[in-house]
Amino acid sequence: MDKIEHIGIAVRDLAASNKLFEKIFGMPHYKIEEVASEGVRTSFFEVGPNKIELLEATKDDSPIAKFIEKKGEGIHHIAFAVTDIRKEMDRLRAQGFRILNEEPKKGADNKWVAFLHPKDGNGVLIELCQEIPVRENT
Repeated sequence: MDKIEHIGIAVRDLAASNKLFEKIFGMPHYKIEEVASEGVRTSFFEVGPNKIELLEATKDDSPIAKFIEKKGEGIHHIAFAVTDIRKEMDRLRAQGFRILNEEPKKGADNKWVAFLHPKDGNGVLIELCQEIPVRENT
C-alpha cells in the first residue's frame, strides 16, 4: 500500500455537509460525483496532501443508507492508494482477508476500488484504490 488515499465520511445531507466542511477547511469541495452502481453521491475535499470524501445515499438500500441507519453519520472507510489493485487483492486474500468484491470496480474520483470486510480490519472498512489510467477511462 502506498499511502492513505482518502477518508470517507457518511452523511445524510450532502449539501449541508459540504457547507459545514467548507467552513472547517476554509475551502470548497473540488468535485461532486454520483456512483449510481453504489447508490451514492460523493463530494471530495483536498486538504493539503489528503482527501476527504463525503458520501450521501441516493437509494434507501445502498450501503451508505444502511450504514447511517445502523451507526449514524460518521467515518465510513479509510482508503489506501495501491499501484496494482489486483495484485494487492491477491496478496490480502492469501493472508486470509475477505475481499467484498471479486474484481475491482469503478469508483468515484477515477479509481478502481475494492473493499476488505470490516470484520477483518477491527471493524474498519478498508478500501483499496488504484488510479484508472486515461486509456482505460475512455
